[in-house]
Amino acid sequence: MAMFWHPMSARLTDYDYNLPRELIAQRPPARREDSRMMVMHRDAQTIEHRQFHELKKFLQPGDLLILNDTRVLPARRFSTDGTIEFLFIDQIEPRRWKCLVKPGRKMRVGATAKIDETTLRVEEITPDGERIVALDEDVDLYIGGSMPLPPYIGRASNEEDEARYQTVFARTPGALAAPTAGLHFTPEILAEIPHTFVTLHVGPGTFLPVRSENVWEHRMHAEHFSISASAASAINGAKRILAVGTTVVRVLETAPHENGKLTAQTGSTDIFIYPPYRFRVVDQLLTNFHLPRSTLLMLASAFAGREFLFHAYQEAIREGYRFYSYGDCMLIL
Repeated sequence: MAMFWHPMSARLTDYDYNLPRELIAQRPPARREDSRMMVMHRDAQTIEHRQFHELKKFLQPGDLLILNDTRVLPARRFSTDGTIEFLFIDQIEPRRWKCLVKPGRKMRVGATAKIDETTLRVEEITPDGERIVALDEDVDLYIGGSMPLPPYIGRASNEEDEARYQTVFARTPGALAAPTAGLHFTPEILAEIPHTFVTLHVGPGTFLPVRSENVWEHRMHAEHFSISASAASAINGAKRILAVGTTVVRVLETAPHENGKLTAQTGSTDIFIYPPYRFRVVDQLLTNFHLPRSTLLMLASAFAGREFLFHAYQEAIREGYRFYSYGDCMLIL
């Protein structure tokens, strides 16, 4: 569906909306498949209110679901005295890690903290505010860590989150946030729908707000992805592609083609999709409801059309849909 340029759609304030706090889902539904699903028909500009377990009813022969099989790392740790929160992004080398910290004022260059019996010292602060820390011993900081729940979930993670903030098909460790559109699936639902997997490890850029009023000035962090030979073959043979989540969209719209065909590959993507954007690969999108002013909301706006999407969001608010990571979803056809 062609998107037409509208000069207003390049302003950050045009991706804002007010959400009642009680609609921010704090916990997952009792069962994954119990989520509601708003169905947006772009051609007719109509909306249906359905349940996620009805997804198969909207598929046709030749449709292929693409899912992100990244696995969320238990990357959240707290200092022994409980005053500093760490989100460990990557182990750079033995005894050196990259992380985000809160509050940042307590962890300037040279500052130290302890996690269990290990001492961490800040060596460097990157331009994006990440800390490079040196450890006094080589330990795996993911051992003993917890799920890095988003800040709008105002509670500590627990054992339930260890299972539910992870898709049932997660198999490739490396993400700092779940590909949340995939959280609704059960093995039984997947078994009835033709599908394949790609991998994109959701990185720290997920947590960075868009600060520039002109959205095109925002720069995305690069995130690593991979597409297997079997996935490429399945995608090439599909009639229509249903991307499960914005991470899958970013992989498929980034990956280069040879002679019109997708090939097995690994790479990185910093693609930033916002209106107007012409989609090359993705035909349909299953996605959750996203934060105001977020790059994810901008991508969904590019796919659905900004005015139609915001109309749908206002209807979702009126109808009491649950928003964000543990919330309900929308199917954009």
